[in-house]
Amino acid sequence: MSEPSSTEAVQAPATVTTPAISRRSDLVQLAVAALTAHGLAPDFSAAALAELASIAGPAQEAGPSIRDLRALPWCSIDDDDSQDIDQLSCCEPSGSGWTVSVAIADVDALVHKGSAIDLQAQRNTTSVYTAARVFPMLPERLSTDLSSLGAHQDRLAIVTAMVVDGEGQVSGFTVCRAQVRNQAKLAYDALAAWLDDSGEMPAAARAAPGMDAQLRGQDAAAQALRKRRTAQGALQFETFEPRAQVEGEQVVAISQREHNRARQLIEEFMVATNICTAQFLEKHGGLAMRRVVRSPERWSRVVDVAEKYGDSLPAEPDSRALEAFLERRRMADPLRFPDLSLTIVQLMGAGEYVIEDAQPGVPVDHSKTVAVEDYGHFGLAIRDYAHSTAPNRRYPDLISHRLVKAVLAEAPSPYSVAELQALAEHCNRQESAARKVERSLRKSEAALFLQGKIGAEFDAIVTGKNNRGTWIRTLVPPVEGKLEGAGAQVDVGEKLRVKLLSTDVALGFIDFAPLP
Repeated sequence: MSEPSSTEAVQAPATVTTPAISRRSDLVQLAVAALTAHGLAPDFSAAALAELASIAGPAQEAGPSIRDLRALPWCSIDDDDSQDIDQLSCCEPSGSGWTVSVAIADVDALVHKGSAIDLQAQRNTTSVYTAARVFPMLPERLSTDLSSLGAHQDRLAIVTAMVVDGEGQVSGFTVCRAQVRNQAKLAYDALAAWLDDSGEMPAAARAAPGMDAQLRGQDAAAQALRKRRTAQGALQFETFEPRAQVEGEQVVAISQREHNRARQLIEEFMVATNICTAQFLEKHGGLAMRRVVRSPERWSRVVDVAEKYGDSLPAEPDSRALEAFLERRRMADPLRFPDLSLTIVQLMGAGEYVIEDAQPGVPVDHSKTVAVEDYGHFGLAIRDYAHSTAPNRRYPDLISHRLVKAVLAEAPSPYSVAELQALAEHCNRQESAARKVERSLRKSEAALFLQGKIGAEFDAIVTGKNNRGTWIRTLVPPVEGKLEGAGAQVDVGEKLRVKLLSTDVALGFIDFAPLP
């Protein structure tokens, strides 16, 4: 089994952190250096900031092509501290199922193609999230205010209305531009507690008449969508996602992000919307930037992993069989399931952006496109998928919206084939760079949290072992590190007690020793 991603580089012997790296501001400096080293811009250009200053307020457009949907019971569901709200949702009963509507912020209405802000966003292509500081793709006045679907604000959006039957099948959908208004800004954890009957209804939901029934309907529709996707072979992972909590200049806690029922609700609605976006563009003959996870080339190694657990998988890639195996392991050993999830994710390979084959007769470099039969997202067990639900923080979604709006307006595509091909390759590179920055900062955040706890003891589980060493994950707090002096007898999956030996915040190294 592969070691966790946080230990990809060969680790040198860790040393005790110097006092110079001890605060949140030090983490910010590390983040800025990491972004710069990976070709990402930590700050906005003077031209982008000057352009931002010239924007008077939210986009104001009207006309027969923009519907007024502000009266619908829209709500947003996101992290507690999120202000860059990209999506709203609402749900109404329809026959034996529901009509699920998802509104996505029309960022393009303010950030025009080729503008200084657009070119700045195009450089990084994504927001980069660290505990010490968020490096947004768009200036905060845009992403957290003028183009954010904040509570009780009138905003422009792209709305996808989907007809979902009781079995979770989307039988039809429409796409339009609209004015929307967020009636209740909600957070994942509080909403999940209420949906699970373990907490009170969030105050923002109580303040919106009828929101209780609305949210129960959304939850039911999302669970129907989830059940159908799982039956079709969509893979359900529980990856290791520690999150540092920072107060003032200190990292005060590290906690594992729980994949709860409210997160499932938004995940299902966003997946369904992204499918509809791809199908909409394909139906109307438009170019699209697809998000794909190809059939795993290292499937034989996935098969080998299953055999180590006494299970078997077909010789050829089969998402349904893989999901059934994952579910059996989730039920049999929930404690170790995140480590198995990580192994399978690594073997599947990263997702990537590709451009569908162009119209007949249009010159195209076919080495940089995919044919219709090659489309697909193996992890989601679907063919059609295009990122379109996070335009405030992900550049491919902004591209998708421009393509959709061109179709709606019966206008030419705003991008040439060559432009889209170059952008897809660039987005792949920058997304990979952003992941590396976030991963390195998570390690440094954990090292900073633990640097004053040398000698402390923790319960842990062995997550990886090879000729470079042995790696563990402590249970509380959820932190990864290297196990020194483990000996040949320690094996992957074993639970043990460990003592913290040393940390290095700059390098993100954390070393432990086994206890008798």
